[in-house]
Amino acid sequence: MNKLIPEISYSEEILDRARKIRLVLFDVDGVLTDGRLFFSDNGEEGKSFHARDGLGINLLQQSGIAVGIITARQSNLVAHRARDLKIEHIFQGRNEKFPAYRELCETLGLNADQVAFVGDDVVDLPIMLDVGLAVTVPQGHQIVKQHAHWTTINEGGNGAARDVCELVMHSQDTYDTVMQQFFTGNTSA
Repeated sequence: MNKLIPEISYSEEILDRARKIRLVLFDVDGVLTDGRLFFSDNGEEGKSFHARDGLGINLLQQSGIAVGIITARQSNLVAHRARDLKIEHIFQGRNEKFPAYRELCETLGLNADQVAFVGDDVVDLPIMLDVGLAVTVPQGHQIVKQHAHWTTINEGGNGAARDVCELVMHSQDTYDTVMQQFFTGNTSA
């Protein structure tokens, strides 16, 4: 079988940045979801996550890359989704996200060049301006798009996280290996 290659083509600059990544951090609203917030009459919050993004995150973790979430909002749904995806680095209720990012880098012994962050709004800029790979989504705020290194093909909540996961795996030559399990019946994902 020929080597598997993601559908998306990447510039050499983006591939060089992605090769160094050891940790991918995601914002939630607008990145892992489409950004819309649903509230019931009794105040319960609802969010919609895409299954393809979840599988991408699982595959990225299989390839040896750590994954985390940093979000300004506090939500039981996000905690549940993180547990479901076995994401151990989760920071919620962080109006200022940068300190959580720096804390995690210190804990994991990583420098900024080894971190990718995916955000969509201006509150994400402090981290995006510091990391080795700053990513946004097509519906991201215009200022964020101006400062991102790369914009995903798919929108937030609709495959954007999968785009990032596949970029990192492809750049590190793990994409083919991770995907081969689906052709051999060895699906540990």
